[in-house]
This record gives sequence, structure tokens and C-alpha cells, in this order.
Amino acid sequence: MTPQELVDHYGLEPIPREGGLFRRTWTGPERDDGRPEGTAIVALLVADAYSALHRLAFDEVWHFYLGDPLELLLLDPDGSSRTAVLGPDLRGGQRPQLTVPAGTWMGGRVVEGGAWTFFGCTMAPGFTYEDYEHGVAAELTARYPAEADRIMALCRP
Repeated sequence: MTPQELVDHYGLEPIPREGGLFRRTWTGPERDDGRPEGTAIVALLVADAYSALHRLAFDEVWHFYLGDPLELLLLDPDGSSRTAVLGPDLRGGQRPQLTVPAGTWMGGRVVEGGAWTFFGCTMAPGFTYEDYEHGVAAELTARYPAEADRIMALCRP
């Protein structure tokens, strides 16, 4: 499939503030606190787009589906950082699935030289915009100076 075929097939729309295109594919029943039991989305990033740095109040599971690998910058609460690549090359260290722990800053893009990536994210309890915190470049570069260039490339106002 091409990126346009994925957009048409799923009716993908822009992800507010974070970037990329998405469609929610599942929402679980409502819990007593009003949030869904769980949620799932599919998402598309093209080479000139990115998922801006953000963190969530609950764990999020990322799943690779099609296209080129997706590189994620992960900034851990303890001040460390790491890179994970979602993709099909398991022998090369890529993963088809990755759980990002709650409170970890995450942002991603298609690997260098790639054209597009199609992936999904699942959460339980489910995603709500109240649980989303958008990254601020100045704050993140002060806390993670070794990743300053990558942070600047993955932040938007």
C-alpha cells in the first residue's frame, strides 16, 4: 500500500499538535472514572513529518505495521536517554513492538533515508487529551543536554 492508500482506507486525519496522521480504531468501555478501559490507533508518518516529543500518564505500546522503520527518542524520568527503532529487522535490533513507560518523553520520525512508516499505539487505561503533555524544547534540552539537537528537531511550539 502507498501512504495515500492508507490515508484513504483508514480516513486518517492530522494528530492535534503531536504531528502525523491517525485514526482511532478502538475505544474500550468507559470506566467508573470516565476514561476508557483502553484505546488503539493507527498512525502514519512521512519523511518530512514527526511525532513531537510528549509524555503520557500511562504506559503506551507502539506497534510497527508497514513501511520504513520508525526511530523513537526516549527521554527517561531518571535523566537518561535511549533510542529504539520499530521495524521488521529483528536481527538488526529493530522491534515490532515497544512499551514506553508512563512519564517517559517520546518522539519519533521515519529513519533517515526512509519515506514513510505506518504504526499503531495502544493504551490501557485509554488515551485522553488530559493525560498528554507536550514537550517544551528549552525545558527538555536543559534536562537532557546530550540530546539537545534531537530534542530541537522533535519539538514544536
